Amino acid sequence: MNKKWKIYEVDEKKVEEISSKYNLNKLISTILANRNITTEEEIRLFLSPTRKDFHNPFLITDMEKSVERIIKAIENNEKVTIYGDYDVDGITSITVLKSFLKDRGLETSQYIPNRLNEGYGLNNNAIEKIKQQGCDLMITVDCGISAINEINYASSLGIETIITDHHEPGNEIPKAFAVIDNKRKDSKYPFRELAGVGVVFKLIQAIGIKLGLKEEEYLKYLDIVCVGTISDIVPLVDENRVIAKLGLMLIRQTRNIGLKSIIDTSGYTKIDSNSISFGIAPRINACGRMGKAEDALELFLSKNYNEVSELAKKLNDYNKLRQDTEKEIYENAIKQIEQNKLDKNNSIIVGGHNWHHGVIGIVSSKITEMYFKPSILLSFEEDGIGTGSGRSIPGFDLHEALTKCLDSVEKFGGHSMAVGLTVKKEKFEEIKKEFEQIATKSNVSEIIPVINIDAKIDFSAINKDMVESLKQLEPFGEGNKMPVFVFKNLKIDSIRALSEGKHLKLTLKEGNTVVNAIGFNIGNLADEYRIGDKIDVVGVLEVNSFNGVESLQINIKDIIKSI
Repeated sequence: MNKKWKIYEVDEKKVEEISSKYNLNKLISTILANRNITTEEEIRLFLSPTRKDFHNPFLITDMEKSVERIIKAIENNEKVTIYGDYDVDGITSITVLKSFLKDRGLETSQYIPNRLNEGYGLNNNAIEKIKQQGCDLMITVDCGISAINEINYASSLGIETIITDHHEPGNEIPKAFAVIDNKRKDSKYPFRELAGVGVVFKLIQAIGIKLGLKEEEYLKYLDIVCVGTISDIVPLVDENRVIAKLGLMLIRQTRNIGLKSIIDTSGYTKIDSNSISFGIAPRINACGRMGKAEDALELFLSKNYNEVSELAKKLNDYNKLRQDTEKEIYENAIKQIEQNKLDKNNSIIVGGHNWHHGVIGIVSSKITEMYFKPSILLSFEEDGIGTGSGRSIPGFDLHEALTKCLDSVEKFGGHSMAVGLTVKKEKFEEIKKEFEQIATKSNVSEIIPVINIDAKIDFSAINKDMVESLKQLEPFGEGNKMPVFVFKNLKIDSIRALSEGKHLKLTLKEGNTVVNAIGFNIGNLADEYRIGDKIDVVGVLEVNSFNGVESLQINIKDIIKSI
């Protein structure tokens, strides 16, 4: 697939100014300039944030009354239920709030809806169960901002509710006792992009300040807050960067035996944003997708080493099951795409019988990434109802597209890049045809993926010191991607496909400089290039560790023949 390479226009004067003024090498200075991090305060906050960089939590609307209400609940030993989501953000949110309140002497209950039976957010059946347990105060975490009717129902049962959420509110705010969401239109808070667990952290910070606690009494949870923040793919800028930077330092010496156990089980030796995203997060999410989200919660809350060890193993088993299930559905979907030549279309919709609802969203993401087309996967049950997930590409609004398919779609929700939907079996061919027409009219075929490149680097200049210096820019993630570089006119010294043709392994040479390279999911290019070919490569510089030996490696994002 053709990709557009877009190299940042370097402001050499600005780069030189940053380099000399702040004693940073030219490469780091270039990347900071590219990301518009140029003032002294911006650079300090980016490279060396401290606990003093947290914003005042009382700037968040309804924070003051929420704090007062929770302190009252602590003083009166009220029955409090924490209602959270089943993903990493929700699980970490419950963990932090429940643990903090327990340290204040208040034991709380929690409710996590079942992903397959109840779906996301509040529901009336759950609220009834919570009421039967004698709940006085319900605190939602990572959900609730759109639960207008459910909050009204809770109120009618005599349950007061404090909502903590980070999703966009609709036109109407639920009539809860308090609503903490820094995306509220009336919010004066200087940062909008906190994860759900980030909002919970601000709540316990505010309670801590009000009670006159030492900072350590709420800062000690930053390891768990960090896991939820990075896993939820929020931009790692401003306050999220403070959370991630300080949280990662705390994770490396964490006292949470559950977190330590899941790190050990994941096999990652280096603790960074990458190991959280690909090692820790999938295991926690697998509980909600394939088993019980409560197992992940218990892992973080338990003080028993034997129990933690068993739970970590269970999470690993859930994740293996998730991987196997995902692989099976993915291969089935690819087979349908190839047999029906759907890759020639502007959109892809495939369906299967009893595909696991917990993973079809992941598979849809992979298909969209592979073909660079909007995709929808539908799982049909015995009753002929198909429940599905869709993912899109930049430039095509998936949610808006489905508003034009109301005759063939039972219901749907989501946003421009991701949706959930329900379709009747008899409408399957109709939705495929209708959706394809919309994608065609939207000129999806003309949308070309863009690779943003930070700088052109001389091949002979790369070394371990250069890669080591890039660590100053960590943690990487949404809003702060790993720097991408272009290397030109390199000779292929060796080339082969790995993992049954899935990945590409190269040795690249220029003069006396030889560096290995790996290209994930581009193994098909092994047939297009030969030893001796000259190529331009776009990729990420990294250190590969194998059998205790470290070596430089380029993680390839794209290749073209040199001109």
